[in-house]
Amino acid sequence: MIFVSACLTGERCRYDGKSTPDENMIKMVKNGKAVAACPEVMAGAKTPRIPAEIIGGDGFDVLDGKAKIFDKEGNDKTEEFLKGANLTLELCKKESVSKAILKARSPSCGSGIIYDGSFKGRLKGGFGVAAALLSRSGVEVTGL
Repeated sequence: MIFVSACLTGERCRYDGKSTPDENMIKMVKNGKAVAACPEVMAGAKTPRIPAEIIGGDGFDVLDGKAKIFDKEGNDKTEEFLKGANLTLELCKKESVSKAILKARSPSCGSGIIYDGSFKGRLKGGFGVAAALLSRSGVEVTGL
C-alpha cells in the first residue's frame, strides 16, 4: 500500500485552501492501491490556515527537539505538526504502507526540499516532519 498526501488527490487541504491534484495519485486511490490523508488536517488544522515553516533545521530536527515550526504570525505550531506526523505514521502502520508519495516543500510532507523558515519563498534541502517520521520508521518517502 502507498500513502499519498491528500492535496495530491484533489482534496482542498493545503494551507491556502487549494489542492495540487495529480491524475496518477487520484487513480491509485480510486483503484485501492493508495490511501490519502493530510497530516495537518488529521491533527486538527483548519483550511485555509496561516502558512507555517520549520525554523532551525528540518523535520528530523523537529523530531529530535532541535527545531520548531512557527506560522507566519509567530505562533508555535510544533506540537500540532508532531501530532499530525504521529497520526500519519499510525495510519501507515494500520494500512501496511511501504511507500509514501508526499507534497514537496510542505513543513509536513516535504521530502528533499522545504522552505527555509524565512517566509520569503526560499527553499533548502530537507524533510517535513511527517516525511521525516515516516522515513525514520522505514517507509520509502518520495516527493511530488
